[in-house]
This record gives sequence, C-alpha cells and structure tokens, in this order.
Amino acid sequence: MALSPNINKPSAAALTARRVTILGSTGSVGCNTLDLIERQPEAFEVMALTANTDWETLAAQARRVRAKLAVVADPASYLPLKAALAGSGIETAAGPEAVVEAAARPADWVMAAIVGAAGLAPTLAAIRRGVVVALANKEVLVCAGALVTAEVARHGATLLPVDSEHNAIYQVFDFDRVEGIDRIILTASGGPFRERDLASMAAVTPAQAVAHPNWSMGAKISVDSATMMNKGLELIEACHLFDMPGERIDIVVHPQSVIHSLVSYIDGSVLAQLGSPDMRTPIAYSLAWPRRMASPSARLDLAALAKLTFEEPDPVRFPALRLAREALAAGGAASTVLNAANEVAVEAFLKGRIGFLDIARVVEDTLAAMPGGAIATLDDVHNFDKQARDAATSLILGARTMTRVVAGSVSA
Repeated sequence: MALSPNINKPSAAALTARRVTILGSTGSVGCNTLDLIERQPEAFEVMALTANTDWETLAAQARRVRAKLAVVADPASYLPLKAALAGSGIETAAGPEAVVEAAARPADWVMAAIVGAAGLAPTLAAIRRGVVVALANKEVLVCAGALVTAEVARHGATLLPVDSEHNAIYQVFDFDRVEGIDRIILTASGGPFRERDLASMAAVTPAQAVAHPNWSMGAKISVDSATMMNKGLELIEACHLFDMPGERIDIVVHPQSVIHSLVSYIDGSVLAQLGSPDMRTPIAYSLAWPRRMASPSARLDLAALAKLTFEEPDPVRFPALRLAREALAAGGAASTVLNAANEVAVEAFLKGRIGFLDIARVVEDTLAAMPGGAIATLDDVHNFDKQARDAATSLILGARTMTRVVAGSVSA
C-alpha cells in the first residue's frame, strides 16, 4: 500500500513553535537540520537528539539548542555523554531501545536521518505517533516499503521525503490528479567516477570514493553515490513514495546536480525542481512544511551555469542500477537482501577489505545465494536482513578473487 494522496497533500496548518526530534543529529543531514533550527530558534523546540557513537558532538548540539533529551545508541558512549551534559538539565540515555523511545516521545516533527537499516525501528516508532516524519533514510522504504506505508496510512502520519531527488518530485507531483502523470525522472550526479574506465575503477581507494564532486555527505552515502547504488535504492524508494511502478521511473545522469528530479505528464509537460546542491534546501522544505522558510543555500544563477547536461547511466560500469531493478522486479525480500548486502559490502570496502568493484559483486552474489521469500511482518524484514548480512560477510571472507585494497581505509 503506497502513501495516499490525503497524506501527501499539504494542510493549511500554520507553523508555530514546532516541537522537533532529530534521529541521527550528528550526521550530515542532522547537522544541516540543526543549522536551520539555530537560525530561527524561536520557531522550534528541540525535544530529542540521537547519535550512534559521537557523544561529543551530540553533547555540544544538545547544549546549543537546549534539547530535552540526548541519546547515544552505543552503550559504551553513555558515561562520557552523561558527564558532558552534567548540570545542563538535559536528560541522557543510551542503547538502541532508547533511540526508539526517543522517536516515540511527543514531537510534532521528526527527522529520520539514521543511516541504514538501523533506522527502521525508530522511524516506525515516530510514524506510529501520527506525526510529520521527514524521511532522510532511504533504506527504511527499501527494506520494508509496503509495511511502512501501511503504518503511515494506519496512524495518519505524514511522510515527507528529504532526499533531494524525492523532495523535488514531491514538490512537482500532482497528488490530486495522478492519472495525468506519465513518468518520474530521477537525476543522478554520476558520482566521482562517471568518466573513469573499469580498469582504473578497480584501483579506487576509499578516500577517493567518499570525495563527492557536488554534495557533502557521510562516507556510506558517498560510496553509494560512487557505485550509483544510491540511485538504485532511490528508485525502489520512489516506487513506494509515489505509488509508481519501476518501469515508469527513469534515471538520467545530470553532472551539475542542479535539476534534482522531474515529473513528466501525459500532455507532454515536464515539471522540474531546481536548486543549488545544498541539502538545507530540501530539509528546509520539510522542516517548515506546509509553509516555506528561509535557507542560507546559495541562490541558483542560471546564467553563470551556462549549460546543463544529461546522459544515460553506463550499465557496465554501474551494475548496481541493474541489481536494484532486478530486486524490485523480484519483489518480496529481494530489496531487503539488496540493501543488507550493500551495507556489508560498503563497510568492507571502507575498511580496505575488498575493492571498489567488489561491492556490486558481493551484492549480486548475495542475491543469487539467498532464497526468495515474502515480507509480511517486521520480523520477516529483520530475519532476511540478518541472513543477507551473514551471507555477504561469508562471501567476503571466503572470496579469493576479490581485489584487496591496501590503501588507507575510511571509517563509516
């Protein structure tokens, strides 16, 4: 069940002292969200902030915005977090369960920016409160799309996409007249290796892979951009967000990252959302929704840009797109397996255990090794996710043909 039009349709409610929670506040999206909040502190009340292990940044953020609660997922980081916030009056907690509890606390708006499948349980906890959830974690819908959108409908929540591509689509998608929509067109920067040949891509180091030409992102997302797996995941996410079959979603490489995505209509019209490559633009749209708020993002100067270019993605150099479409077509647990195997492979690459081109190989071999199955419950998601991670790990440990990277690794 995809999101219904009434969930996506903006209401007339005004923005007043919005109570916000940020899941994953120390990551790129979380930091950008706080940057916007700190520019208009009178408009927001921060209820909770969560992080994985970075207690030091979390503590500093919590003090600056006077958060009610700060939670670190890593129990080993609890004592230093508690000490750093001593005397502040800010409540502290630790552990994955505490992150879920933070997501379930009273708030009007929740940023779901925890990277990977780890973000599923906290995001669902927020959705079940029936609030506005700004979704910056594409893996949530990739792993459990039908289940998540059913919960959105059941609890009357509002799911706002934060990824620049889906946010762009959301802004130009006519939810009241979906019969007039022909196709969705996702744009991709092509990453740092768009023009490299396969031979040189085999020698890519983690440091090179995380150096995105246009966007400032975390290590895992940057690698996904370099392999174009991020676009494959976004394809699956778009199917669930906009109730659109995969065959009606195109992907085009747009190196300038100015047109963030487009919607094509049956009369020949193509509507696009443009902007400078700055995540604060889609975050601001989501944070102030259904209104708009000021953002410090650089204003687009089309004359200075001079030209915008487009090209088809190369299926040979970027097999991740094919794997994502195949997983989408297979249905059931295939997308869950795809995501889990990719997370394991990217982590192995960042730690120098496998080569860049081995990431897609690990994902493809894991999909081939895993039996198909249906996703009916969240337990099914967790079970397939674990099995896929185990299978991918075994493939990495047992492989003899993969290119081992000895250059400096990058922490995920």
